[in-house]
Amino acid sequence: MTPPPARRRRTGAQGSAPAHNLPRRGTVRRAQVITTYGIGSLIAVDQESFVVSGLDEADRSWSDNESPRIHERRLARLLDVDHFRLPPASDDKSRDGLRVRRFPLMHSCPECNDLQRHRDFNPPAGRSVCGTCEADLVPSRFVVACESGHLGEFPYWQWVHRSTDRSAAAAGQCGGKLKMRTSGRTSSLRSILISCTCGKAPEVSMEGSFRRNALKDLGLKCHGTRPWLGTSAPAQECGLPLRTLQRGSSAVWQPVLKSALSIPPWSDGRADPLAEHWEELRKLDSRAEVEMCLKFAFKGEIPIPIDEVMELLDAEREEDSDGESDPTLDHRYRALRNKEYERLRSGNDESEHSHEEQFVCETPLGDQSVLLPLGVTGPMLVKKLREVRALKAFTRLADPDSTTESKEMPLSGSPLRWLPAMEVRGEGVFLRLDNDRLGTWEKAAAVAARVERMRTAHQRVLEQRAGDPSSVVPSPATPRMVLLHTLAHVLINEWSLDAGYPAASLRERLYAADDMAGVLIYTATSDSAGSLGGLVAQGEPDRLDRAIRSAVHRAEWCSSDPLCVESEASGTGGTNLAACHACVMLPETSCEHNNILLDRALLVGTPEDPRLGFFANVLEQ
Repeated sequence: MTPPPARRRRTGAQGSAPAHNLPRRGTVRRAQVITTYGIGSLIAVDQESFVVSGLDEADRSWSDNESPRIHERRLARLLDVDHFRLPPASDDKSRDGLRVRRFPLMHSCPECNDLQRHRDFNPPAGRSVCGTCEADLVPSRFVVACESGHLGEFPYWQWVHRSTDRSAAAAGQCGGKLKMRTSGRTSSLRSILISCTCGKAPEVSMEGSFRRNALKDLGLKCHGTRPWLGTSAPAQECGLPLRTLQRGSSAVWQPVLKSALSIPPWSDGRADPLAEHWEELRKLDSRAEVEMCLKFAFKGEIPIPIDEVMELLDAEREEDSDGESDPTLDHRYRALRNKEYERLRSGNDESEHSHEEQFVCETPLGDQSVLLPLGVTGPMLVKKLREVRALKAFTRLADPDSTTESKEMPLSGSPLRWLPAMEVRGEGVFLRLDNDRLGTWEKAAAVAARVERMRTAHQRVLEQRAGDPSSVVPSPATPRMVLLHTLAHVLINEWSLDAGYPAASLRERLYAADDMAGVLIYTATSDSAGSLGGLVAQGEPDRLDRAIRSAVHRAEWCSSDPLCVESEASGTGGTNLAACHACVMLPETSCEHNNILLDRALLVGTPEDPRLGFFANVLEQ
């Protein structure tokens, strides 16, 4: 997907030039800056291609009006920042917006077939056309990247001269000019032909350039280039193997997102003025010291009562990772989820809080005993919900995972005390599985054997992606986690049919651990499918009972059966079993785990072993 075409050039008051005099190249939505066109990603606008610039200059270019601050203390503490900022929402009168830089620099002309840097075509100011032919220039379709997140130009010189003197080719000293043409015989890489006018190398095609070792065989390694930070950012020698990628490939950029729900006592917004002072306050021991610190910071007028400040400090200390002297991000994120699970279980009543309360979770009025035969308990209606989703970093070539932090690429060249984020206000339904029944089911040998196959495959994938094998964390695949994950997927599919919600507008949030077995399904967008009450209505026990039964019966059969249900391995690296796009997989925006660790056989069983499924008794009724 590409953004809309560029709009007219911006002007200031009385038609004067804008403050920075930068032409507008296109528009993107705020949510896309977090999920699709974030920092370091490639974005296509009409016939041009750009890389989204880093955040080093954002403090100056992002105005407070167009890019306001948002606060979520629990997530800010997890990511070690003071606050978050919404990406700039700009219009024709805006001073600035999201900065981009031209990338890749290599372009070709479809008329004269020249292949060279954009500036060497001598294009007129503000246009991307060949200075000789007046034809629109075509950005290079190919880029190179490494698993550490670096990005670079495809080495056309080396590719053409691979059978000649590589040192001269690397320095561009052969004396010729590169040409690119298409034979037109096929649409494959074999039809894209590269040549050099020096005559020392034969014309070669791009076939084979995507082989894993294609560039390694040429003696090429990553030089650590980071074009999104500009030419001022020095390249750090990397040395990792380079891979050729299509410019529009999803492997070029994958966001590393972290999110948190706003839960009491942080969900009424009263603590926001103290956002930049919590680290200092946590170092103080007594109430008197806290009061003195705040009076000094706020010139004597503390924005909230000191009693509430002390309660907030106590709540924050409760969320510290127990038993961990130096907790990792994964441990701290797990502690954050534990607190959310406790709050979702206990709930709170809207009538007991102010209008500013952003979290309202109530027990449904209907008879919950109808859910007992299903093994489902504790449904809660989350009538008001706020989630903050922050872009922490990004990866290339590999999906982001908690074990690959060493391969995450930061959003700026220098450390920042804030991150770009978006907030979603919506509603949801929370439910839990009966602990006794779940405990008996997950001890079954057949269940454990199926999940062990998935866990082994996932662990192997994690080890392959990790930079340091000794730092690989265990796979989260357990019987209850896979069961909850698959149940969430079939419920989202069911509600997308029954309640009229697009599947992409719903999202799962899993709570799976030894002491947790719950799932929250909530609206994941802030548009018209956000908070209209339709999803909350599905949490009433009688409706929830019908939805679960219908979803389980629907999962009993897949249009790809028997291949799907009898599959020995599917998905990325064999991390799924009985799961495909025809039955339980969801849009990427809805799934927390990139559509892996799914198996509908754990819901409904298999033809050989129907009792394998947690909901097998539902199918017998």
